[in-house]
Amino acid sequence: MAKRVLTARIMHETNTFSVVKTTMADFRANGFFLGNEIPGAYRGTRSAMGGSLEAAEKYGWTLIHPISAGANPSGLVTRECFDELCETLVRAAREQGPIDGALLHFHGAMVTEGFEDAEGEMLRRLRGAIGAKPPVIVTLDLHANVTEAMIEHASALIAFRTYPHIDQYERALQGGDLLEKAMNGAVTLKTVLARRPTIFGLDFGRTQAGPMAELLKRADAIEKNGEALLVSICAGFTHADIRDIGPTVTVTGNGDSPRLREIAESFMDYAWETRDYNSARFYTVDEVVAMARQGKPGDKPLLIADYNDNPGGGAYGDATNLLKGMVEADLKNVAFHALYDPGAVREAMKNGLGRQTLTIGGKTDASKGGGPLTLTGEITCIHNGRFIAWGPMGGGVARDYGPSVVFRVGGIDIVMITNNGQANDMGQFTSLGIDPARYTTVTVKSAHHFRAAFEPMARQVVLVDTGALCAEVYTPERFTKVRRPIYPFDAIANPRAPA
Repeated sequence: MAKRVLTARIMHETNTFSVVKTTMADFRANGFFLGNEIPGAYRGTRSAMGGSLEAAEKYGWTLIHPISAGANPSGLVTRECFDELCETLVRAAREQGPIDGALLHFHGAMVTEGFEDAEGEMLRRLRGAIGAKPPVIVTLDLHANVTEAMIEHASALIAFRTYPHIDQYERALQGGDLLEKAMNGAVTLKTVLARRPTIFGLDFGRTQAGPMAELLKRADAIEKNGEALLVSICAGFTHADIRDIGPTVTVTGNGDSPRLREIAESFMDYAWETRDYNSARFYTVDEVVAMARQGKPGDKPLLIADYNDNPGGGAYGDATNLLKGMVEADLKNVAFHALYDPGAVREAMKNGLGRQTLTIGGKTDASKGGGPLTLTGEITCIHNGRFIAWGPMGGGVARDYGPSVVFRVGGIDIVMITNNGQANDMGQFTSLGIDPARYTTVTVKSAHHFRAAFEPMARQVVLVDTGALCAEVYTPERFTKVRRPIYPFDAIANPRAPA
């Protein structure tokens, strides 16, 4: 008889310092699908849900797929929204059971009104519906803040191994293979968790070089030689004032073994030793404007990333300090992605194509990266914001940034969007008639994900500090809910001591 497998995608990375609450409207605006809508949206794509569908075909599962939902990173998820997402998942498990196993795709850093560990709570509720026996495999973002509750209620956790995240499909297939073995009794899954008392580490998850890359190499070797089935390394998500913040390692084996704990602790020893390693270098707005002035016709673009106003980390996406500096410098041949400003987009669309004066950006919190700018220019493109993302992170999945416009101010083409999101796919420009490779300077609001699609075309990549919400600021006054003692606030006598 075919195994009945539950799969779902519910993802949110919560920046608890954001003043913008996350509601069901935010989930529905960002690739929200229910039930029979899901196969049509994801079959044949290199996405997590695409991997679930492919695994079901490979193993002949009867796949139950109640929901795929992911809101752009932002502030606390409302309790009403969280309960609705959970109920959609749990109701399917109750009504379409019995469930033989589950392959779920979570972020691992969702925080809601009432639950710091939203994924742990979702898994707890799911276990109440399916029981303790069915194996539950969960893929996670490598910026997950992993908790004991996740370990208690999931059989295994599989973290992404790339940042930018270009392996979601592969991790889903890996999860499917492991789930099939577990459901057939070929393996009995046991997972252990290790952490250290630090808010940050592992170069904030960057996988190109440095400590994260080193541990991933060690993990590959351990999995290959059979010492463990899985070694998952998470750098944690630092823009969250919660107890269980920080880097973790989980190790999954076939049955319990002291070796699992030894591996996890040795990995975290290395993470602790290298906790201050940071490969990022930041420039001021004045410095990057000066770099942009040096560009010549025919050069590859200078790629400037507004790291601090990264919507992919929960920043508001409407900071204006960088744009203001570029406008005042009268820079030419610049493509700017993007300002999140639904109101300005509506006004521009009402006025239509052509010359107009608009007040744009800086409307969420002017203290985080700059206030509104009143500029005169020309609307050169009006678009519905929909396209297929074919880039390394897109996987062929449809995206929708809502009504969007291009506002040309002097020599700068400013993209303005209705649904917030960081720049990580070339289609975010080309769908609006902009070819980034033909500009002298390209700016993006992103911390790191932009590199997969845009770095290959750039002559140089620089990160700019604009003072926006995602600045890496660590003070005890800001982090009041974290467990103590913790680095960098306290002296740590024994980093292996239980938290």
